[in-house]
Amino acid sequence: MSHLTRRQLLALGLAGAGTAAVGGTGLWWTACRGDTTSGGPSGAGNDLLEPEVLNSRDGVLEMALVAAPARIRIGGQEANVHAFNGTLPGPTMRLRGGDTLRVSMTNGLDAPTNLHVHGLHVSPEGNGDNPFVSIDPGGSFDYEFALPDDHPPGTFWYHPHRHGHVANQLAAGLYGALIIESPDPVPVSRERTLVVSDITLDSAGNPVAASSPEQMLGREGQTVMVNGQVRPRATAAPGAREQWRIVNACPSRYLRLTLDGQTLCLLSRDTGRLPRPVDVTEVTLAPGNRVELLVGARRGTSTLLATPVDRGTMPGMMTGPLAGALTARDEPIELLTLEVTGAPAEELDPVPAGPALRDLRTEPVADRRTLEFAMGMGGARGMRGRTRGPGSMMSFTINDQPFDADRTDITVRAGTVEEWTLINTSPMDHPMHLHVWPMQVLGDEGGSPTWQDVVNIPAFGRVTVRVAFGDIVGRTVYHCHILDHEDLGMMGTILAR
Repeated sequence: MSHLTRRQLLALGLAGAGTAAVGGTGLWWTACRGDTTSGGPSGAGNDLLEPEVLNSRDGVLEMALVAAPARIRIGGQEANVHAFNGTLPGPTMRLRGGDTLRVSMTNGLDAPTNLHVHGLHVSPEGNGDNPFVSIDPGGSFDYEFALPDDHPPGTFWYHPHRHGHVANQLAAGLYGALIIESPDPVPVSRERTLVVSDITLDSAGNPVAASSPEQMLGREGQTVMVNGQVRPRATAAPGAREQWRIVNACPSRYLRLTLDGQTLCLLSRDTGRLPRPVDVTEVTLAPGNRVELLVGARRGTSTLLATPVDRGTMPGMMTGPLAGALTARDEPIELLTLEVTGAPAEELDPVPAGPALRDLRTEPVADRRTLEFAMGMGGARGMRGRTRGPGSMMSFTINDQPFDADRTDITVRAGTVEEWTLINTSPMDHPMHLHVWPMQVLGDEGGSPTWQDVVNIPAFGRVTVRVAFGDIVGRTVYHCHILDHEDLGMMGTILAR
C-alpha cells in the first residue's frame, strides 16, 4: 500500500464521509461519528450507543483501519484522542468460524504501532497476529487472520501491541470489539456490546501522560466510559433476556461488576461458552478479560457499578504523590443506568446447554514449567526492563528477565499439552495473557473446566494452568496485561514448532 501524507491521515482521523461497501467481499470504511459519544450539560445520561458493526460476507471481512488523532466529546468535554477510524471504540468486527479477516491498517500516529486480535486462535506468523510487526508513522500493513472452522464463538477485541507504546495507545483510545458468532446462538431479546475503558484528560482535553509512579502501579484513568460515553442509559422491557458482551479495555483497571435489582447469569468468560449459564451476583474482570452475561430484566431502575478491587500496591506509595489516586480506587463507579419499563417482553425459549468443553486435566502433559512474575529493585539483570520511580529503580521481569524481542524464552512442540505454574512474587496482582492459545485454569477436580486467555495471578500467589498447543505454529508473546508493566519489560516470547 502507498503511504498517506500527514495531512491526509489527520483528515481521516478527524472527519469521514460515511460508510461504504465495495466488492463482493465487502471493503469497509468507517467514518468519525463526531461528538455523539456523550452529550448534555453534564456529559452523562445520554442513550447508550454501540459501535458500528462490520459483518463478514461470504466468509470474508475485508476492511481499512486507520489509527489516527480524532476529536470527540467525552463527559461533556471536547477531547483529543487517538481512535480507530475516528470512533471511540473502533468498529465492532463480527465473523464466524472459518472466516478470513483482512485488515489494511494505516498508522496516522506520531509513534510506531501495530494490531493484535486479542484472544483469537490464529497464526502469529507473517501478516497474522504478529506482535513483532512495527508500522512506522505514515506507514501501512496488510493483515490477514484465517479463523479455524472450529474457532470457539465468543467476545474478543483488538488493540495495538507495539512494545513500549501499548499502554499509551490504549489509554488514548485505540481499541474495539471483535465477535465470533455462535452457530447456535442463545435466544435473547437483545444483544449489547459494552466496551469499558478509562482515560485521564487535562483541561484542554488532551490525554495526560502517566508518571513513573503511575506506570509502576499501572495507570487508572479518572474518567471511566462505556462505549466512549459517561454513564449512559439503556432501556429494556420487563421479562426481557439480554445478552451483554462486556470487554475490559482499560490498561490497568480491574472491574468488579454488579447490576442491582436484575438477574445475572454468566454465559461465557474470555473464550467459549460455558456448558450451562451460572447464576452470579457479581463478576470480576482483570484488564483484557471479557464476559458474556444474560441479564433478566426486572421492572425498575438499576445501575451497572464497578466496585473497588484491591489489586495491591507498592510499599510507600500510600504516602507518596499517588496517595490521592489510590484512595480514589475505593469509590464505586457508575457505568450505566438500565431502566426497565413498559409492556412485558415476549417469552423466550429456555437457554439450551452449550457444547462440552475440552478438559486437559485428563490428558498427558508433555512438559511442566514455572513462570515467575516479579517486580523489584533494579539489578544487573533488570536494566532493560526497569523504570525510575521516586528515589528507586524498579525492574519488571518474568523468570528474572525483562523482555527481549530477539530472545526466545520458551519453545514448545505443536500437538502437545503443557502445565505451567504461574508465580507472583510481588505485592501487586498480575493478569497474565498468552497470545494465540487459551489456558485452562486448574482448580477442583470436579466441575467444568475454566478456559481463559487472561489469568489473574494474585499478589504473592500462584495459579496452575494447562495449555494445548494444537496445530498452530509460530512465535509470539505472553505478558502481564497491566499494560504499563508489559511496556516496562514484563513479557516473554514463545515459539511453537
